[in-house]
Amino acid sequence: MKEKLAVIFDMDGVIVHTNPYHSRAFREFFSKRNLSPTEEEFAQHMYGKSNSYILSHFLQRVVEGEELLKMEEEKEGLFRELYEPYVEPITGIVGFMHDLKANGAVLGVATSAPRANLDLILSKVPIQEMLGSVLASEDVKKHKPDPEVYLTSARNLGVSPDQCVVFEDSFSGVSAALNAGMRVVGVLSSHTREELPPCNLYINDYSDLSYEKIAALF
Repeated sequence: MKEKLAVIFDMDGVIVHTNPYHSRAFREFFSKRNLSPTEEEFAQHMYGKSNSYILSHFLQRVVEGEELLKMEEEKEGLFRELYEPYVEPITGIVGFMHDLKANGAVLGVATSAPRANLDLILSKVPIQEMLGSVLASEDVKKHKPDPEVYLTSARNLGVSPDQCVVFEDSFSGVSAALNAGMRVVGVLSSHTREELPPCNLYINDYSDLSYEKIAALF
């Protein structure tokens, strides 16, 4: 293994269990427009996808520019209102991140969610001081499965892609990390391992993880 190890976390479904609340927010958003997507449709076309993709898919037309910003603001505002009282980290992640940091790893967060959502999570989950790179949807031009957010994270952390391990829970997120040439841990919070591209390791939560187990992936 190279001397420096970088660990980069997606946010939704990886740091916190937000997907049920995103579903609720989208249901409310779409019901105002006389649409009622099923849970199966959400699993296929919402988790891990950008808002531009989700809105364009379900509204069956391209949503972009000013309209996208307004719709995103409406839906994400609903999400934050619904989720704010219930923010809780996935079991074991805070201790795991402290263990990584204590062993010299550098840490980052790379999410497709808007900055306001990330700020909400970081205000409730005590990890911000451990992070050397924090990227949200506004910080990239191309969204997952494009590797831009992970390649930018590696640059911010001062490492090459082959020194990075990414924690992801969605098909597009795992694909983005693989496209960046990084190792991937699949977090099985939203999908089964069969629904994800092949990962180096799969976990349900962080209770049994340690720096040593991650270093052993190299």
